[in-house]
Amino acid sequence: MMTSAEAPDLLARPDGLRLAYHLRPGSGPTIVFLPGYMSDMTGSKALALDAWAEREGRALLRFDYSGCGASEGAFDDGNLDIWRDDALFLIDTLTRGPLLLVGSSMGGWLMLLVALARRERVAGLVGIAAAPDFTSWGFTSAEKQILASEGLLLQPSAYSEQPSRTTLAFWESGQRNLLLDSRIALDCPVRLLHGKCDVDVPWPTAIRLAEAIEGDDVQLTLVKDGDHRLSRDQDIALLFATIERLIA
Repeated sequence: MMTSAEAPDLLARPDGLRLAYHLRPGSGPTIVFLPGYMSDMTGSKALALDAWAEREGRALLRFDYSGCGASEGAFDDGNLDIWRDDALFLIDTLTRGPLLLVGSSMGGWLMLLVALARRERVAGLVGIAAAPDFTSWGFTSAEKQILASEGLLLQPSAYSEQPSRTTLAFWESGQRNLLLDSRIALDCPVRLLHGKCDVDVPWPTAIRLAEAIEGDDVQLTLVKDGDHRLSRDQDIALLFATIERLIA
């Protein structure tokens, strides 16, 4: 089993900045894990999925966006456009054939943007507490005013000792990529997993997303006692079962 202690491979973008990744060979479709905001490819769900892929002989790509985890760059230099392009660059360079995208929180937003850019390759999507458009609904008027005036918003994080950092550039990139107020032109199978006790991404967001996607093969599973992370043993088992059914 690959662990977080194993050194990742590095791939240089055209500008020279190197992105960290682990690519596990196996049968397709290639599963691509997209981490959440201020997260990386060594999170509990990413590593659990890697262990599952090893057991099942499945191809899996997990990686860190620029400025995150083991990738080069500064976090504050990143934004939604840049991280989408990081994902596309790694996918296009390292994988061939059908893709199954798995996005957690902000990674669920990026999952949708990547799928829209590579419709011909995407065989399915699995969103875990997907958070599309959170720059629109996730900040108060006072917080947006701080972003506009100071260019940086620091907030306590429930998941790290370090404060959550949001730059004005990231917020503006989110506003350029809003999805929920229009039709999302995807017709691949989509599975959304969301906890009803999620205090970061309200579960009605998942309903809005399901309704916005044009395709009919969209299913939402609400976990009544689930939180934002959905990383308990039973939540991970649900994720595996969802992926297995999609692949089958």
